[in-house]
Amino acid sequence: MIRIAICDDEKPMSDHIRKMTSDFFRGKNTEVSILQFSDGEELLRYDKKIDILFLDIQMSGIDGMETARKLRERKFQGFLIFITVMKELVFRAFEVQAYDYLVKPVEEDAFHRMMERLFDSLQNAGEAVLLVQKGYESRIISLTDIVFCEIIDRKIYLHLVTSEVVDYYDRIENLETKLNDKFFRCHRSYLINLQYLKSYKNGTAYMEGGRQIPVSRLRMGAFSQVILQYMEDI
Repeated sequence: MIRIAICDDEKPMSDHIRKMTSDFFRGKNTEVSILQFSDGEELLRYDKKIDILFLDIQMSGIDGMETARKLRERKFQGFLIFITVMKELVFRAFEVQAYDYLVKPVEEDAFHRMMERLFDSLQNAGEAVLLVQKGYESRIISLTDIVFCEIIDRKIYLHLVTSEVVDYYDRIENLETKLNDKFFRCHRSYLINLQYLKSYKNGTAYMEGGRQIPVSRLRMGAFSQVILQYMEDI
């Protein structure tokens, strides 16, 4: 699930961006959640993850540039796209690591070209997301949404924090190369996300949600070291 936010004090423009965004990702067979905010203050009160943010530069109250600066100070890591009527304002965009900008009125062709590049960037952001291909459909899943991965009969099962299970065909060795260092292969059939590990005892990893994952004898020593290192790093 890709989490998208649109912050613009002009509702018609916000609705326009929402429709184009929804249509784009529907064409990519990719699930999205889209939220709309009417000003910077409202956006800054939102404390959940945002993957893509469309942000109007000129708004009443706190403007978009200051809003972006505050978000980056809070370690916002998402893709930031500015919306503006004054192209010259975007020269300050590098200060807040903006991905791109759109000039009002936003034309569908320009929007689509930018989104195609952004979609490619999402797919290549291996440290943040996993691209799952199943038949003719593709889906982008945030690594932080995965509690653990399981393989049964050549099929991968991704167990998500929402309790949803996403399955597709792949080798666990291929999957392992696409994950970050928060994941550990504790068994030939399991990769667990250490951020959801609740406890470990007698060869069993206890995960959030109550699932118990076996840890093979060959990996017990390495697992203990990985846990200690992970605890030191957080």
